[in-house]
Amino acid sequence: MFAWQRFRPFAAVLAAAVLVPMLGYTQESPTQPPETTDTPKPDSSPSSPTPAPAEASPPAARSPGSVAVPEVVVKPTPPKRVAAAPGPRQVATPRPTISGVVPPPATPTLATTPGLQPGPGSLPKPPGQTITTVSGERIKDEPAFTIQDLLQESPGVSFKQGNGPRDLGISIRGSNARNGFGIRNIVVLEDGFPVTQPDGLSRTDLMDPHAYGGVDVYRGPSSAMFGNYATGGAINFRLWRGGEINGARFGTEGGSFGYLNNYAIIGGKSDTFEGAAFGSDVRGDGYISHSSFNTQTINALGTYSPTPNDRLTFKVINNWLFANLAVRQSLNQFQANPFQRGCDVAATAAPGCGTVNLFANGFSAPTVAQTAEQAGFRRHDTRSIAGFRWEHDFDSQTTWRTQAVFDDKNINQPTGATSAIGDSPSYNLITNVTQRGGLLGLEAVHFAELWYNSQVLSNYTWNVAPGGNATLGRLSSFYDGGHHVNWGGRAREEVKFGPNWTGYVAGGVEYTTIAAVNTIFSFPGGTAVPAYTPIQRDFLNTAPEAGLLYRLNEAWQFRGRAATGYGTPNIGQLTVTPQGVSGNNSQLASQTNVGLDLGTDWTPDRTVKLSVTGFYEFFRNEQVTQSPGAGLQNFTFNVPKSVHRGVEVAADWRPLPGWRLLAAYTYLDQFYVDYTEQLSAAPFTSRFDRAGNKIPGISPNELFTRLGYDQPIGPWKGVGGFVEYVWKDGFYMENANLLRAPGYSLVNVNIHYDTEIDHPYLKGAIYFFEVKNLLDTTYIASANNITDSLNTATGLQNPGSVLANTGTGSIYAGAPRTFVAGMRLAFR
Repeated sequence: MFAWQRFRPFAAVLAAAVLVPMLGYTQESPTQPPETTDTPKPDSSPSSPTPAPAEASPPAARSPGSVAVPEVVVKPTPPKRVAAAPGPRQVATPRPTISGVVPPPATPTLATTPGLQPGPGSLPKPPGQTITTVSGERIKDEPAFTIQDLLQESPGVSFKQGNGPRDLGISIRGSNARNGFGIRNIVVLEDGFPVTQPDGLSRTDLMDPHAYGGVDVYRGPSSAMFGNYATGGAINFRLWRGGEINGARFGTEGGSFGYLNNYAIIGGKSDTFEGAAFGSDVRGDGYISHSSFNTQTINALGTYSPTPNDRLTFKVINNWLFANLAVRQSLNQFQANPFQRGCDVAATAAPGCGTVNLFANGFSAPTVAQTAEQAGFRRHDTRSIAGFRWEHDFDSQTTWRTQAVFDDKNINQPTGATSAIGDSPSYNLITNVTQRGGLLGLEAVHFAELWYNSQVLSNYTWNVAPGGNATLGRLSSFYDGGHHVNWGGRAREEVKFGPNWTGYVAGGVEYTTIAAVNTIFSFPGGTAVPAYTPIQRDFLNTAPEAGLLYRLNEAWQFRGRAATGYGTPNIGQLTVTPQGVSGNNSQLASQTNVGLDLGTDWTPDRTVKLSVTGFYEFFRNEQVTQSPGAGLQNFTFNVPKSVHRGVEVAADWRPLPGWRLLAAYTYLDQFYVDYTEQLSAAPFTSRFDRAGNKIPGISPNELFTRLGYDQPIGPWKGVGGFVEYVWKDGFYMENANLLRAPGYSLVNVNIHYDTEIDHPYLKGAIYFFEVKNLLDTTYIASANNITDSLNTATGLQNPGSVLANTGTGSIYAGAPRTFVAGMRLAFR
C-alpha cells in the first residue's frame, strides 16, 4: 500500500488544473494560424516562421508559448498559407505573433504539407533549439520495418539493435550508446503524450513507422522543457492526421526471412472532429537463428471541438509482442558465426554459437550451458497507453491545457540466465498556461507548467532452468509495491527583441522519489532464505536554459543555445550489481550535463538547404552501462566527469527537376575527464585511470546519403528510384580502449512507381522493390559495452585479444542482403 502523503504533489497539480479555468473568462476566439512562407518539403523542418501549436492542437491559434525554428528555411515564390486545422472558427483580430523571421504578405493560396503542418500534439520549438522535422512522406516509396527507416537522415541520431525485432536503442549525440536495451536519456512522446515511463525507459516495439505523418527531433540537453531523462533531447512522433488521410490507406510489404507487414490507416475530419486510427500486423522468421517474431499495433488519435474555445484530444496505443531472442555474442563468436547457424543444442553447436550457463536445479550450482533455441529465450510483452488532453482558450491570447496519461507495461522476458516478469502501470498529469502578450514593450510569450507522474515498481526475477520453453526455476529476487515519482514545475519566456532577433529563457525544477524493498533469495541447503534491501532515494534537480535566434536575411539564420539536462537512476540500475545479479547498487547519483550549441542554416534558394551545428557538453556523474557476460544483467556506474562534443551537418540539394541528394553527417568525440576504474580477479585488485579514454559505444563518424530521381512529368511520371550509402565508423567496446568493434558501409537500392488513379474508390497506388545491403556486408548492428578484466595468474589487465573471446553478451549481427517488395493503396 502507498502512503497517502505520496499523492500530495498530485493533489496540488490537480487543484491547479481545476482552478486555472476559473481565473479567466472567454473574451474572443483565438487567432487563426499565422501564414507560412512556403509549403514545407518532406524530410525538412517547416520552412516558415509559422509556430507549431505549442502544447495546443488545432483549431487553436498559434503555438502557445513557442516559436517555430526550422533548421533550414526555404523562401518560396509565391508564399502560401497552411490550411486551417479541424473546425474553422470565427476569430477576432489577433495581436502580432513572435517570429524569428519577418513574415511576407499573405496570399489567398492554401496549402497543406503531410506530416509537417501543425496538428494535435505539436510541441513548442524555442528559438535557438536544434530541431529536425521529418515527414512521413519520406518513406512512402520504400519498405519501413523500424523507425530507423524514418529517422536515419536526421543528423545526430544513431541506432543500435535492441532485444526484439523493432526494439531499437536510439541515441541523440550518443546519448543511448552506453545502454544495453531500450531507450534512455531521451524523452519520447507521441502527439505530445509521453510514452517514456516515469522511470525513464522507452521502447520502440510499439512503433510502426507507417503510422507517423511527422517526427520532431530535439537535439541536446532539454530538461527545462521535457524534465527528467532529457539529457540527450527528445523525440515527438506524430500520427497521420485524419484530414491528411481523408479516407483509408492499406499497405503490404514482405520479403526475405519471412518478413510480412500488413497495415492500414483510416482518417477524416469534419467541422468539429478530426481523427485517425492505425493498425498493423508484422511477422517474420528473423535473419539470426531463433529470432522469429509476431507483433500487432493499434494507434489512434482524435480531436473534438465541442465549442470554439475548447478542444478535447484522445490518444490510444496498444502493442502485443512475441519474439524469440538469440544470445548476444563476443567479437570472436560474431566473426566465426554472425547469424548463429547450427546452434540448436550446446553440446553439438557449431563454432561461434552463443550459450548461457543455467543452474541445473534452477537455483544453485552446478550450471549447464544452453543455446537460445535450446533454452527457449524470448519476450512476451504488452504495452497499453491511453491519453486525454483538454485545451481551453480564455481569449485570443491565453490558452490553458491539462493532460492525463495512463501507461501500462506488462513484461514476460526470459532473455538469459534470468527472467523478468512484472506489470508496471504509470500515471502522468500535466497542466500549463500560455499567454501571448508583451514584456517591457516587446512582444513576448509567457508559459508556466506543473506536472506529476508516478509509476508502480513491480518486477519478479526468476532463474531460468534447463528444459526448454523458457522453463522457470526458483524465484531469485523481487520488488513489488514500490514507486517512482517525479513532480515539479517549469517556466519559459520568449521575447522578440527586434525584426531579426528572438530569444528565450527557461527553467525547471523537479523532485524525484524512488522507493522499494528489493527481496533477494539465497538457497542454503536448497531452502529459500530471503534478505531484504530497502531502496529509498530522493533527488532534486534544476534545469536553466537560454537560446537566441538571429535571422540575417532570407538566406541565413544563426542560432545559439545554452541548456542543461538531468537524469536520475532508475530502480533497475539501483538493484543490479557489477556482477550482473540482483543486489544493492543504490549509491548511484543523478547524471547532469551542460550543453552549448552554435549553428547556422543556409538556404540561398529553393534547391539548396544546408544546416551545420556544433556542440560541446560537459557531463557530471554520467551513467554508463556494461555487460558482465552472456545471460547476466547489465549494470550501471557513474563517471565523475566526461565531455561530449561534435558536429552535425544536414544537406538537401535538388540540382535538376526530379533529382535530389540528401546527406546527414555526425561527428562525435566523447571521452572521460575524471574516472578511475577498479578491477578485481582473486587475489588481485587494481585501479586504472581512464581519463582521456574514449567512451565506449560511440561511433566517431556516421554518414547517410541518398541520391534519388523521380520522373516529374510525361508518361513515365511517378517512376523513380534511389541509391543509399550508409557509413558507420568503428568504436571501442570497453573503458580501456583495447577492443574495437569494426565499422561498416552499406549500399541500398530502390525502384518504385507512384501513380494517381481516377476511380470512384481509389485515389492512388505505390509499388516498390528494394534491395537492402546490396553488397551483402557482414556488420555489427549492436554491441553492448563489455567489462575489462585482469589475468588471474599475473594480475595484469587482459589485452583486447582476450576480451574478444571473453566479452560475451555483447553483439548482434546486422541483416545480410535482403529483398523487400510491397504496395500501398489510397482509398477515397
